Amino acid sequence: MRLGNLIKLSGRNFTVRPLRTFLTILGVSVGIGTILFLVSLGYGIQKIILDRITTSDSLLSLEISPGPSDIVKLTSDKVEEIRTIPEVVEISPVVSFSGQINYNNLTGDGVIYGANTSYFSLSGIIPKYGKVFDNNSTDGAVITTAGINLLNLTADDAIGKELSLIFFVSELDEDGFEQIKIVEPKIKYKITGIIEANDSNYIFVPLASLSDIAISDYNRLQIKILSSQYMEKVRDEIINKGFMVSALSDVIDQANKIFNIIQIILLLFGLVALIISAIGMFNTMTIALLERINEIGIMRAIGATSSNIRWLFIIESTIMGFLGGLGGVIVGLVGGKLVNIGLNLLAKSFGGQAVNLFFSPAWFVLFIIVFSALVGLLTGLYPSKKAANLNPLDALRYK
Repeated sequence: MRLGNLIKLSGRNFTVRPLRTFLTILGVSVGIGTILFLVSLGYGIQKIILDRITTSDSLLSLEISPGPSDIVKLTSDKVEEIRTIPEVVEISPVVSFSGQINYNNLTGDGVIYGANTSYFSLSGIIPKYGKVFDNNSTDGAVITTAGINLLNLTADDAIGKELSLIFFVSELDEDGFEQIKIVEPKIKYKITGIIEANDSNYIFVPLASLSDIAISDYNRLQIKILSSQYMEKVRDEIINKGFMVSALSDVIDQANKIFNIIQIILLLFGLVALIISAIGMFNTMTIALLERINEIGIMRAIGATSSNIRWLFIIESTIMGFLGGLGGVIVGLVGGKLVNIGLNLLAKSFGGQAVNLFFSPAWFVLFIIVFSALVGLLTGLYPSKKAANLNPLDALRYK
């Protein structure tokens, strides 16, 4: 019997018992849709969190800080020495000062960082509002949400506002004692971006704007590596120089491991619904076998082989599983979309920000359809074997 005829005969049950077949496919769709819904939620939360804490450049960057003692410092000479490492393609030093941030008649204590524009992408810092200052800027500033709250500003009206800063610079006098020097630049810094940090008041300004301050060493250094394959080599080389080295990619790897565990747990919950649906499909195929015993006997009597009968049931169950997978994808995607809309409306009513909580990778959608068809095939193996092993005479006499 040709494959086309087998597929045609397999589809006959969809029209002979349409309601039962539809309910079986719907059950599979609910199971598959549950898996897609839960796993997409896991992927969505993972994507939201990682997008907020990282950039593509930060995954190839290392953060260098002075050693635990005061002997090894990030001086300009050491920075240039690190710059000469062949695998280092970009370098961005950072210096920090205690200081005060002034706006109109309001003053707040905070930390002032001097950095280049590249520091933000290398460290994975992404402003929630506005943008970072330009490379050639000498008066731009990126402040935290805690800072603008302290200055009685809101995110909507803070962008473009001008601030004045006071630096408390630590210096050594002629006798070697530490003293604090107050430096108040004439530059008015204009807010270009706002970082979400509600418990820390700090501000970034261009390193080029600190020419009036004698900088002897830096607090930390962000470097970009040519490729991920050189990360360990460069890390070891810098550690051997006495510096402490950390990588955001290490944090990302740990976070991904945690999210993988969460996704497996969510997948297991979805599999429970799928197993129940598979039992329903198995029951449908078993009933179909009992209803078609006479038909099987007639088919065998006119020349159909046991292999034809086996493939008839396998193709029917596989088609049912495939259609259940397509329906499950629709159920999962539509369900996720509706829940996401509802949660975003609720978040906006409380003053929150709209986010996309669900993310469905294309490979996973294709995998789940193939997996559903495979489940259908497996549930049809036993009924197909029973049908193929029926004695034609017994099948004809069956009532």
